[in-house]
Amino acid sequence: MFRFRRSAPRLSVDEARTRTSGDRPEAVLLDVREKSEWKAGHAPDAVHAPLTGLAAGAALPAAAQRRPLVVICRSGHRSQQAVKLLAERNADAVDVEGGMNAWAAAGFPVVDERGNTGSTA
Repeated sequence: MFRFRRSAPRLSVDEARTRTSGDRPEAVLLDVREKSEWKAGHAPDAVHAPLTGLAAGAALPAAAQRRPLVVICRSGHRSQQAVKLLAERNADAVDVEGGMNAWAAAGFPVVDERGNTGSTA
């Protein structure tokens, strides 16, 4: 089981969107949910890397390597686990408080695997 540092920084969805959007985003939005969740709905510019794969030793996708990472899941629990794991790999990573549930509640776009309006459920 992972142990969390209580002082680990967390971002609001507003901060996450600011850091990961625009012409030259300062960070990559890394979605660590499972494939079925990703297919149902994710942020349009997110990169997918399931926590189960990362925990098993999978490498980060090329688009996320050597970049600051803003890690998101459904509610914020798995993203905290992923940040801990990524920190052990010397990655610069922070998680999003409230996850995709908060992202969608803020009115930010969610798309499915085909680019249509998606769901976080």
